[in-house]
Parts: sequence; C-alpha cells; structure tokens
Amino acid sequence: MTFDMNDVAPQQSGDLIPDGTFAKVTMSIRKGGTDGTSEVDRGLLKPSSQPGSDVLMVDAEFTVAEGPHARRKFWQNFTVQGGKLDEQGQSIGWKISKSQFRAMIDSALGLNPEDMSEGAKAKRVLRGLADLDGITFVAKIQIEPNRNPAYKDANKLDHVVLPTAPEWQKVMDGETVPTQPSNKPRPAAAPAQPVAPSWGQPQPAAEPVPQTPPAAAPGNGPAWLNP
Repeated sequence: MTFDMNDVAPQQSGDLIPDGTFAKVTMSIRKGGTDGTSEVDRGLLKPSSQPGSDVLMVDAEFTVAEGPHARRKFWQNFTVQGGKLDEQGQSIGWKISKSQFRAMIDSALGLNPEDMSEGAKAKRVLRGLADLDGITFVAKIQIEPNRNPAYKDANKLDHVVLPTAPEWQKVMDGETVPTQPSNKPRPAAAPAQPVAPSWGQPQPAAEPVPQTPPAAAPGNGPAWLNP
C-alpha cells in the first residue's frame, strides 16, 4: 500500500492574516453540546468555561473562501444567551451577536441593510442559529492583540462588510482590496504582583497554556445562504 501526498494542499504558514484584510469567508458552527431554544439548535451552543457564568455561545470557525489567504482559518465565539443585561433585562451580548448575524445574511445575499421589503425580511428569518452554518459573506479581518504578552495575538472578525460598502463589490468580483489596518493598541497588561520568596507564602499556580481548538468539517447550511 502506498500513500500519495500529491493531492493535499501545501503546508500553510503559521503567520496571522494581515490586519485589515478584506476577504470572503465561510462560517462553520462547531457544536458545543448544549441545546438552544430552537428545535434545529439541539446540541448547538457552547457554555462558558467561567465558573458561575450563564453565558451560552455560538462557537464559530471562519475559513477564507478564496484569494491569497484561501483556506486560512480563525475562530470566534458569539454570545447568544446570558451575560450582562441591559435596562430592559435583555442580554447585551446577544443583541451584539444578533446584529452581526443579520449583517452576515445581508452580506451573503447582497441585501441592502435598509431594504425592509417583505421579500428581504423573509430572507432574514431563521429556523434557528444552525441555519447560519455554512454561510459565506464578505468580512474585514483584524488582528486582536492578546492582553497577556506571553500568549499569541489572534485573527478575529473586525466587522461584516455590507453590500453598501465599496469593498463588498470588489471582493465579490475577485479583486484584491488593499488592507485597512485597525491599528488597535495592545491592551494594558495587568500589573505584575510581587513574587514571594520560596520560604514564604506558596507561589501562584502557573497559567495553563491555551490549546488551539480542533477544526470541524464545514456544514452545508441552507440553500438560500449558498446561492
């Protein structure tokens, strides 16, 4: 038996996607094992790892669909339940995520965000969050500095690019759009605590090394999100 290594893509660089990159990306949802409120969202949500937290999230994996960074990936969580509440008692995190999800649909389908016709409104109605699995849209990608300089920075979604932005059409046409770095400053690190001598009080435990989450196979998503 032989193993043919010619049919796989070359090894990719571990460098981050440049800050401010515009690209078409596909979002896959990695199931977290907790049920959502919709029948199609069984086992979809991921609970927070923070003790006592009631936050439930969509664990998203983004894959660049085409262009010079094709097949590169980054990951991001979107709060859909729990966390801090606003004056009306609604989850602030969910309101932010819901706005981003709507923008993904508008970007994927070429909808003007101000289009509130019955046809456009119908396309923004989901059976559940699982319907967003496999959606492809135009994104601006950023590099998010890690608060702890001992850990690596990471790519994140800066924002969803809407059809009303000039970059959207250029990316959809396969053009290369110049990067627009966000130039976010590195968050201030927590002040260092004095270290007690070994013969004094015990030393604090070492921080665990973060693990890169495993990749999941991308889903197909509903047909209307993948024209």
